[in-house]
This record gives sequence, C-alpha cells and structure tokens, in this order.
Amino acid sequence: MSEVAAMAQGKAGAIGPGRLVLVVGPSGAGKDTLLRLAQAACADDHDIVFPRRVVTRASSADEDNVAVSPDEFTRARERGDFAVHWNAHGHSYALQLEINDDIRAGRVVVVNVSRTVIAALRQAYANVIVVAITAPPDVLAQRLAARARNSDGNIANRLARNVDDASASADVTILNAGSAEDHSRQLVGVIRNEGWHD
Repeated sequence: MSEVAAMAQGKAGAIGPGRLVLVVGPSGAGKDTLLRLAQAACADDHDIVFPRRVVTRASSADEDNVAVSPDEFTRARERGDFAVHWNAHGHSYALQLEINDDIRAGRVVVVNVSRTVIAALRQAYANVIVVAITAPPDVLAQRLAARARNSDGNIANRLARNVDDASASADVTILNAGSAEDHSRQLVGVIRNEGWHD
C-alpha cells in the first residue's frame, strides 16, 4: 500500500518545474552504490538534491536513511510530513514533504523508491524520469546473500517480486553488472539530462 500526499488534479496541476528522478530496481541491483557515486559526482551542483528516505530500519554503511520507529513513522505520516510513503519487505519508507519545495524551485530531486509508487508519482509531479537499475539474477542473489540483512526477509521472495504495471515501466535501464563507476556515470547523465534520449 502506498500513498502520495500531494496528489494533483491530473498533469495540469502537477508539481513542477523541477525534475523527479526515480531510481528503482530489484534488491541487490546496486542502486545505493550507484546513487552514492552519483551524489559524489553532483556534490558541487546545488540544483541536484539527493534527499534521505525515512525508513523504519536502522541506517547502514550501504543506506543513509533517517531511521525512525514504526510509531514515529505513523505520527509523521498522520501529521502530513511525507510527500509519499510505502511499505516494502516489512518496513515503512517515506520521502519528506520538502522534496516538493525543491521541485517547485526547479531543482532535480533524485530518490530511490519502490516501483509500486511510480504511477502515483507520475501523476503528482510534472517531470518524472524513471531509471531502472538491474543486474542478472545470479548477481542479484550473490549481492543479497553477501548483504546478510535478515530484517529484509527471504532472498527468494525478494528476487521473485514483480510489479505488473505499465506505468511502472522505466524510461532508462542500467544493467549494473560491470564497473560501478561506469554505471554511475550513466546515472549522472540521466540526472543532468545529458543526452540519454536515444
């Protein structure tokens, strides 16, 4: 179950003019690694924002989240603090409402989200680009096993998860099976809107 708090009345009233870059993909695809490298590459550009997600799970070296308890998350949701929130793998996730100010100011906001919220976000925001980061199944399984994060549940279930929704389809796909530096440059090209349209 997901919800976008700032739903617009069709695209005419959607939040803009900035761009919302949604990074999605299966667990183990390397999204956080590529995002970390992209964020470092864009550090001097104050018009590109990488907001931290609010998550009911402790932060780790791989994910720099704002960790909250389930009760704190519920209270924040009820206060209307979130632009969007969703549940996945037994945890609650959200993006804080401040992303709307960045989008309205014309900035590029880059976020790692669940594929289940893409359709709602495409409706709520005027300029949405979806970047799918993926890897071959054997690579995904190896990465998930190496992560050894038991709180995320069964690896086989995570690998089998699928979202059958045409609106969740990606605008750009990055097969992250080679050099993370090379693939992060692809991601930066999309973020900066540099010739990724083929």
